[in-house]
Amino acid sequence: MKQYKKLIYGIAVGSLISLAACTDLTESVYDKLTDESIDTSDSDVVGSMMGQAYANLRFLYWGWNGYFDLMDECADLYMTPKRIGVGWGDLYVNMHKHTWNTSLGHIEGLWNFAYVGIGYTNKCLDILPEYGTSQAEMRFVRAINYYILLDAFRNVPLETTQDVPEGHLPKQVDSKTIFEFCVSELNAIKDELGDKKVHGKPNRYAANMVLAKLYLNYNVYFKTDTNEFYEKALSELDEVLTNGGYSLAENYTDNFKADISSSPEVIFAIPLHKKFATHNYLVNKCLVGAGAAAYGYDGAPWNGSCAIPQFLDTYHANDKRFTDTWTGGEQREAIKNSDGTYTPQAGDPIPFTSDDWSGTGNLNYSYEVHSIDNPGAYQQEGYRFVKSEIVGGDAGTYGNDVAFFRLADAMFMKAECLLRLGRDEQTAANLVTEVRTRNFENASDATRTVAQLKGGSIYDYGHREYTCEGYSNWDRASYISTQEGGADIILGGLLDDLAWEFVGEHHRRQDLIRFKMSDGRNVFNGKSWFCKDATNETHWDYFPIPKSFMDSNISLVQNEGYGN
Repeated sequence: MKQYKKLIYGIAVGSLISLAACTDLTESVYDKLTDESIDTSDSDVVGSMMGQAYANLRFLYWGWNGYFDLMDECADLYMTPKRIGVGWGDLYVNMHKHTWNTSLGHIEGLWNFAYVGIGYTNKCLDILPEYGTSQAEMRFVRAINYYILLDAFRNVPLETTQDVPEGHLPKQVDSKTIFEFCVSELNAIKDELGDKKVHGKPNRYAANMVLAKLYLNYNVYFKTDTNEFYEKALSELDEVLTNGGYSLAENYTDNFKADISSSPEVIFAIPLHKKFATHNYLVNKCLVGAGAAAYGYDGAPWNGSCAIPQFLDTYHANDKRFTDTWTGGEQREAIKNSDGTYTPQAGDPIPFTSDDWSGTGNLNYSYEVHSIDNPGAYQQEGYRFVKSEIVGGDAGTYGNDVAFFRLADAMFMKAECLLRLGRDEQTAANLVTEVRTRNFENASDATRTVAQLKGGSIYDYGHREYTCEGYSNWDRASYISTQEGGADIILGGLLDDLAWEFVGEHHRRQDLIRFKMSDGRNVFNGKSWFCKDATNETHWDYFPIPKSFMDSNISLVQNEGYGN
């Protein structure tokens, strides 16, 4: 836990420091610091600002409607329906149906926290020495923020200093400029980052991973069809796989524990801590209130998110990732052990008495869900996401680390590049099989062939929705169903494997946009799922610049397809 303490101390102290320069200070107070009053030789002061730069990655990822939601709520695995008698709905429905606009809460938070983080990195880089590990770390954090902004918005302002005149309005640059900036920065700092593994800090292999992501998605960002950047991605990935010294964790769940600092698979993590750096509200967002007892959690969950049934249908019957990721059916109380830990689902059934919204009896999550909003979902509908460890007592998931990059991701990216390049395809299949092996008892179940990976998806795409009302009413006459399937998805088998391995890990939106159908559309736009319908529109591939930031900076130009 030593690394936690160093990083969290900086985060806590950093909250005292303002990025905006003030003038005419008569004493050295620490809530308003000028450039002149900052003692750059004081490691605590500089460290606190660096800590705040790191902290904003946590805020970006787990702030309300944060990066986790942004990458998953609009995809085909996970959703937050309108809960009849509870609430929810609104912007989550827009995310699911791809009907968002410039006021979407998710993009407000992402833009804000990314640029606050960039502001802190710039302030640090304005005063840090030109060379050294500290400046390399801050350039990495700045670059990963810009990678996220590029992926979400494309054309955004590029700011590299806080030393700007009063009234300065950041100028927007095109996506190629952002891409080239990130590539240049990451390549420049690899050696200074070094190869030491420190939980929560980047090393050269974390830089390799960001570069590989940029290269893998190049054709999406710039609407090209070139193999050049798959080759570049392979070069970055081979450095991780050959020299990084990482290995797959023995158990899939080892990467989603509250503390993942001991996982040999994690390449870059965002550390959280129950006391000093709390976030990750999944325990409350997903579970029914009574369902907290299944894990010994003594909080009061809000009953929101659940699985999309069509995705659950795709799992192999013997894939342990299903129960590692989702809980459904009858829920049972956790048993408290002598050491204070809890064994989930090991006790008696959990009573659940409600009104006509969900029936009475024991808590039992249903596999099926009526709809996203018409009428919505009843209280016990939908399997719940429990991949992020739920710790008993008052901890829940609030202190759970984020595995932002892990070795399995590098292995899958290499497999994808090889398949897209049409070479060493058996190596690609072997990589995917190696990742799958820990999740199956039988090797034959774990094995994936080249033909399977290159074939279509087994996801049964199409609109699926019950519009009838009543918790126990599944009137087939009210059932809306279209049949699209996944046979026309290029590399659809690989897309399926990405879902099973990385559900709930800020992957799915990006993956769906990158994978195409035989008619040229990507899966994100071209397929229907649950209550989301297929479209020929392509502006959903990126988000609009948030209205509030457009209003505050007249130099910004709104993204194509979103008006003003």
